[in-house]
Amino acid sequence: MSEMLRFEVISPESESYPQMIDLRLRILRLPLGLDFSPEDLEAERGNFHIVGYLKGQLVACLLLCPLSERCLKMRQVAVDSSLQGQGIGSDMIVFAEAFSREKGFSKMTLNARERVVPFYERLGYQVVSERFIEVTIPHFTMQKSLH
Repeated sequence: MSEMLRFEVISPESESYPQMIDLRLRILRLPLGLDFSPEDLEAERGNFHIVGYLKGQLVACLLLCPLSERCLKMRQVAVDSSLQGQGIGSDMIVFAEAFSREKGFSKMTLNARERVVPFYERLGYQVVSERFIEVTIPHFTMQKSLH
């Protein structure tokens, strides 16, 4: 992408956090008729929140949830619909993987919506489960070693 694209890790207390919730809601939740409960958001407080800005606007985000000392689960990956397919998601995941390695994690796992499995495969993730239904749509569990 461009040099005007930058990524950072934010906290739930950050000024950008409400924008992150809004992006996730628009891209991932509302199309499925879902919302966030206060309990959903409280449960994410211990996650790493990664956001991407393009020309100062928050346009991408994901969460990294520690599962163990060495393994993280990537969740809630979202890119503004008008910017999808331009490499922002790939760049954000590369940033998230580098951040994870710096923190000492060696494995990333995620539940990918069926339609985006090829996207994650291009980034080196492998399907490690049978197809299953999560939040009303088909998913596959995928993993990648970060070494």
